[in-house]
Amino acid sequence: MNQALLLSVFVVASCGLAYELIAAALASYVLGDSVTQFSTVIGTYLFAMGVGSWLSRHVTRDLVVRFIQIELMIGVLGGFSAAALFFAFVWFAAPFKLMLYLVVFAIGALVGLEIPLIMRILKRDLAFKDVVSQVLTFDYLGALVVSVLFPILLVPHLGLVRSALLFGLLNALVALWALWLFREKLPRLGWLRTQCVVALLLLGSAFAVAGKVTDLAEAHLYSDEIVHAETSPYQRIVITRWKDDLRLFLNNNLQFSSRDEYRYHEALVHPGLATLPGARRVLVLGGGDGLAVREILKYPQVESVTLVDLDPAMTTLFSTAPALTALNENALASPKVRVVNADALQWLEENNERYDFVVIDFPDPSNFAIGKLYSSAFYRLLDKHLTENGLAAVQSTSPLYARQSYWCVVTTIESTGLVATPYHALVPSFGEWGYVLISRRAYQPPADYSVATRFLTPATTSALFEFPKDMARVEAEVNRLNNQVLVRYFEKEWRQVIR
Repeated sequence: MNQALLLSVFVVASCGLAYELIAAALASYVLGDSVTQFSTVIGTYLFAMGVGSWLSRHVTRDLVVRFIQIELMIGVLGGFSAAALFFAFVWFAAPFKLMLYLVVFAIGALVGLEIPLIMRILKRDLAFKDVVSQVLTFDYLGALVVSVLFPILLVPHLGLVRSALLFGLLNALVALWALWLFREKLPRLGWLRTQCVVALLLLGSAFAVAGKVTDLAEAHLYSDEIVHAETSPYQRIVITRWKDDLRLFLNNNLQFSSRDEYRYHEALVHPGLATLPGARRVLVLGGGDGLAVREILKYPQVESVTLVDLDPAMTTLFSTAPALTALNENALASPKVRVVNADALQWLEENNERYDFVVIDFPDPSNFAIGKLYSSAFYRLLDKHLTENGLAAVQSTSPLYARQSYWCVVTTIESTGLVATPYHALVPSFGEWGYVLISRRAYQPPADYSVATRFLTPATTSALFEFPKDMARVEAEVNRLNNQVLVRYFEKEWRQVIR
C-alpha cells in the first residue's frame, strides 16, 4: 500500500508541474513575453503551494477522504484550466490576467495540500525520515519527467487543452486508486465513488471533444475561416482565409496577408539585393514561409540560398500546403534552396560561411528569446558572416507605432561599427513598416531593378529612405544581451497602440 501511495506521489507531482507549465505557456501564447509570463506564473504557483501547505495543518480528520476529494478538485480545476483560460481570453480579454492568476493560485494551493496529507498518511507505517526522503524523491522524479515530456511530446502532439485534460484524468485516477486502496477503511464509500466517476466522465468527455472546443474558441478569436491550425513546440500556427486573402498568425500575431505581403517582402529584399549584381550566396534567417526566398530567387545570379528557421512545422507547412506553395511559388523546393531548422544565433556561432546578402526576417522583439536576435552581440556575429561587400536587410518593426523600438535597432547596429541605413514602406495590413540595411560602407539605392516587382520602382525606392517628422529618429539605448532594452521599448509602445 505504501509503495502504491508513493507511486501516486510521482503522478500528482507530474500533474502539478504540468498545470504550471500549461498556464505559463498559454499566457505566453496570448500575451507574449514568455520570460514575464513564466516568471509570474511560477512565482504565483509556488506561493500558493506554500499557502496550501500551511492550510494543511487544519485538516485533522479523515485524511484519506480529504486527499481523494482534493485530487478530484485538482483534476477538474486543472484539467479544465487551459480551456477556461483560452475561452476567457477570446471572450473576456480584459479580466484574462486576473482569471489566469486566480486559477494558478487555486491549483497551487490545492497541490500544496496534497503532499503534506500524503506524508501524514504514510507516517502511520513509515519512519518520518523515510517518509520525507521517499516522498520528495518521487515528487522530484515526477517533475523531471513532465519537464522533459512537455515540450517534446505533450505540446506538439496534444496541445495545451488536451494536455491539461489528460493530467486532470490522471489526478482523478489517483483519487480512484486511493479509494480502492483504502476501501475497507473509508466512510461514505459510495458517495466518494460517485464523485470519482463524475469527475472521470467530465474530464474524459471533454478530452474526447477537446479539438472541437479549441476550434470553437479560435473561430471567435479570428474573424476569418481557419483553414489550418497547429501547435508546434515553439508556437501556435494558424492560417485563415477570406475570399482570396490568406493570413498567417503566430501566437495570435498577424505575420502576413497574402493581399499585400508582396509590399513587405519586396521592400525587405530588393533595395539591398538589387545593388549586388555579383551576389551568389544568400542567407535567410527566419522567414520560414518562403516569401522572402521567392523574391531572392528572381535573381538568376544567385546560386544558393540557405534558409535557417527554428520551427520545422513552419517550413514543412509552407513546403507542402498547395495554397501556401502557390503563394511562395514553391520557393522552398528549389534546388538552390537549403532549409535548416535551427536557432539562428546558435547556427551562426557554429558555422563560418560568408554570404553576399543576408535577409533577417525574425518576428518582432516581443519577448527576450527573440530580443536576443536584435542585440549588439547578434549583429557582431552577423558581421563575421558577411563578405567584404556584403549587405544584410533586417525587418525592424514600425517606426510609426513603435518609434523608439525601431531606432533602438538602428542604434544597436551602429554600436557594432557597422553602417545602418534605415528605411520604411507602407504595408496596409501593418501600416508603416521599418527595415534597416546593414553594410560596411555607405549604401547607394539601386538605379533600377532587373527583376519583376509589383510595388518597387526606382522613384518609390528613394522615397523609402526619407522619414517624416512623426517617424524621425529619437534617442534609444543599445539593445544588449544583458539588458534587452528593446523588449521593454516594444512592450510599452505596442501596449499603447492596442489601447
